[in-house]
Amino acid sequence: MPTPGTGLKFLLRALHYRNYRLFFGGQGISLIGTWMQQITMSWLVYRLTGSPFLLGLIGFSGQIPTFVLAPFAGVFADRFDRRRTLVLTQALSMLQALILAVLTFTGFVAVWHLVALSLFIGLVNALDIPVRQSFVIDLVENKKDLGNAIALNSVMFNGARLLGPSIAGVLIGLFGEAVCFLLNGISYFAIVIALLAMNVRPRVIESSGQPFLHGLAEGARYTFGFPPIRDIILFLGLVSFMGTSYLVLMPVFARDILHGGAYALGFLMGATGIGALVGAVFLASRRSVRGLGRFLVIAPMILGVSLVVFSFSRYMALSLVMMLGAGFGMIVHMASSNTVLQTIVEEDKRGRMMSFYAMAFMGMATFGSLLAGSLAQSLGAPATLTICGLICCAGALVFLTRLPRIRKLIRPIYIQLGIIREMPSEIR
Repeated sequence: MPTPGTGLKFLLRALHYRNYRLFFGGQGISLIGTWMQQITMSWLVYRLTGSPFLLGLIGFSGQIPTFVLAPFAGVFADRFDRRRTLVLTQALSMLQALILAVLTFTGFVAVWHLVALSLFIGLVNALDIPVRQSFVIDLVENKKDLGNAIALNSVMFNGARLLGPSIAGVLIGLFGEAVCFLLNGISYFAIVIALLAMNVRPRVIESSGQPFLHGLAEGARYTFGFPPIRDIILFLGLVSFMGTSYLVLMPVFARDILHGGAYALGFLMGATGIGALVGAVFLASRRSVRGLGRFLVIAPMILGVSLVVFSFSRYMALSLVMMLGAGFGMIVHMASSNTVLQTIVEEDKRGRMMSFYAMAFMGMATFGSLLAGSLAQSLGAPATLTICGLICCAGALVFLTRLPRIRKLIRPIYIQLGIIREMPSEIR
């Protein structure tokens, strides 16, 4: 089906597909609740303990399963029905949120509960993330609109990131943390209903007869044997490891550095969401995957510089501007990497490749959260973010030296797909 129209219609072209519209609407509502819960849990941990280390530990607990188990989930994503799998993962996520709400409403919540429930949601996400990322291709009939669908996913994700923390900041101040957990649990009904309403064409699964471990090894060889995929994923892992650590330290900056409270935390996270939303809209407005290579360098530089300046800021206005930059840089790098990878990957290995993408993006953030909490405990939160920002900038400079080879190797694939013609420098 051809890509419709221009202007706003062109910007939203992936919404032309019914299944994608259902996914976009249901997931968008659910993600608002997810962001509410994430910021609420961080605030609750810091209120109960006052420990930056425990903030990092909670982030580590929620993300380490993704790092360990995502490759196995990738094999699962290539061999089983993705829609039914997502219904299961969303139902389990709902259960986790409702348990949190009950514990907090009754006053029995303790830090060990939060660690255990973070581990539980981490196990669910280890399966959910690669399956959900791979599922997007099943919702968009014209592969040329895949980049737009991924960018609109980022718009959805970061629109939720903007609204969720802001709503949570207000609700925590008015009603306490339990209400946020309850609303998150209720929000999962939207995506479950949307998934059940879809009419997805069954995929032809060719590799289901292979042993499970053989499929896992094949996916690893493919992912790390092709330099463009390998280099993009490894660099994404570095940026995720160092660049997303600021999220777990936001309660420290909101309360102790900028001398605010839950409202300040909501504003800081909201600014990050606005920056990310702007970045996602910018990517959605692009006509093609062509030219994304340069943003794999520029975006992490923006992120790194923003974190360094933010770490020295003691003024709310300047801090908000830097969070705009951090959000923009992070989402443009993540979504650009996702788009390039999903465009060049072989279809029968998509789930396994995306599982390594999930390891890099979500899994490495696991160790980044733990490291950030530990460093902040000893060096302080500002010094920690300075180090993280500088490493992101250094990584971007190293990746810049790899970019010419990546362009050269990707060019024949883009020509075969009809994305570019015989021009030597289309992927800049």
